[in-house]
Amino acid sequence: MSDVQEATNQLLDVNLRENQMSVQVTESGPRSESEHLQVTIGATVPTGFEQTAADEVREKLGSSCKISKDRGKIYFDISVDSLAQVHCLRSVDNLFVVVQEFKDYQFKETKEEVLKDFEELAGKLPWSDPLKIWKINTCFKKKKTKRRKINPNSSKQKIDNGRGDTTVEKDVKKEFTNSVSDSQILDCYENPTIKEEVSTLIGDDLTSCKDETEENSKEEGDPEVLKFRVTCNRAGEKHCFSSNEAARDFGGAVQDYFKWKADMTNFDVEVLLNIHDNEIVVGIALTEESLHRRNITHFGPTTLRSTLAYGMLRLCAPQPTDIIVDPMCGTGAIPIEGATEWSNCYHIAGDNNPLAVNRAANNISSLLTKIQVKEGKLSLGLPIDTIQWDICNLPLRTGSIDIIVTDMPFGKRMGSKKRNWNLYPACLREMSRVCRPGTGRAVLLTQDKKCFAKALSGMGHLWRKVHTVWVNIGGLHAAVYLLKRTPQSFVHPSEQDGERCPCHSAVPCLVAQSCPTL
Repeated sequence: MSDVQEATNQLLDVNLRENQMSVQVTESGPRSESEHLQVTIGATVPTGFEQTAADEVREKLGSSCKISKDRGKIYFDISVDSLAQVHCLRSVDNLFVVVQEFKDYQFKETKEEVLKDFEELAGKLPWSDPLKIWKINTCFKKKKTKRRKINPNSSKQKIDNGRGDTTVEKDVKKEFTNSVSDSQILDCYENPTIKEEVSTLIGDDLTSCKDETEENSKEEGDPEVLKFRVTCNRAGEKHCFSSNEAARDFGGAVQDYFKWKADMTNFDVEVLLNIHDNEIVVGIALTEESLHRRNITHFGPTTLRSTLAYGMLRLCAPQPTDIIVDPMCGTGAIPIEGATEWSNCYHIAGDNNPLAVNRAANNISSLLTKIQVKEGKLSLGLPIDTIQWDICNLPLRTGSIDIIVTDMPFGKRMGSKKRNWNLYPACLREMSRVCRPGTGRAVLLTQDKKCFAKALSGMGHLWRKVHTVWVNIGGLHAAVYLLKRTPQSFVHPSEQDGERCPCHSAVPCLVAQSCPTL
């Protein structure tokens, strides 16, 4: 049995003894119910990378995954003890627990009838288990915040008042009250890639356990009314109602059912109503903000989402000891994500703009500080370096790079469409020089597809297009191209002029300590 498993068992035993003073816990109580609780989790992912996200779920959680017809969403089943690992997935933006899914919902012909059905639907849904997961997720996030000492007062528990008279509402309120011990299961899994000191972990939770039990017993006499909002995401042309109308009527029914208070900004619970053609999914949000904000603190004009950066890196299947370069790194989203997830590779972040290089360096520094706070000790650093360079004259030896992953200028916020006609061919030529023949790969993101196709057509002897992923970047229809370097050696047009280094680099090389031909 591993240290984490032993810590979990010890923690459960102690928590149960402590909670018996205020809550009667039997063998068939919350612990046993939660251990066997299975729920369906929905996740929004970058459009086009649904399969990548599904593969990550299977690899890291061992769960089968279903890709929704509605682009950018996946669904998978988990047990409650895997909830924390779900938050550590690198390819998902937002998470929600599914209340119920209707695969072929029959809408009525008139708007009034459809909205009336939405009102009646709220009282027929199985809210109990999803709300239990929401409560455990909320306790987990609060305890994580308290342990980091960011907000020591954030561990105050909020309990549903459950004023309704139905049996379902009573069960929900009872399980809300008794879910304190369930949340303890998750503490050992705050970050599965970083093992915390077991003794410290147990000590922190033992200290907080008594406080939370006392707080819960106080709040039982004076329950706090939860605040909520309903968000409707609708896609399809055959609907006779708007998203706002659906959210309004369904939300009113939810309010009447639970006696919650509606609040559009400062809410505790966000109920999701996802409608895609004839498919309806009702869920409860588990994330307050997108998980793609995990790495970047210094933003630029075109900062790439970390989840999209992860999907691009997975396309080229990095192997240990690979050298991975982002020659137009911007804020460093791609190399930072790579150094975090593929720490056995070496990552280089470069850009011709000094402001971009500074932002990337600051983001790396912020991430190192974050890692030090998590581990509670000095970090050993990340396998990543930043440098200012010219993309058309990289200070890298010919054939020295295994993988190139970059977000190329779209010609909108950065650069121009006109400049791209000269920039793209020069970039592809220099990338083919530094990339290793036969095994090198490149993953390139661009919205200027016409210009890229023209540039690639003149490089057919050096690059072979393997796969294309169509993505949506801020409403722009873009493409991610996976290219494979052909075995043909690179021959520079000016090689015989004697002006360039015999290794084809215009300046002293970075990958080697010194160029052997200088």
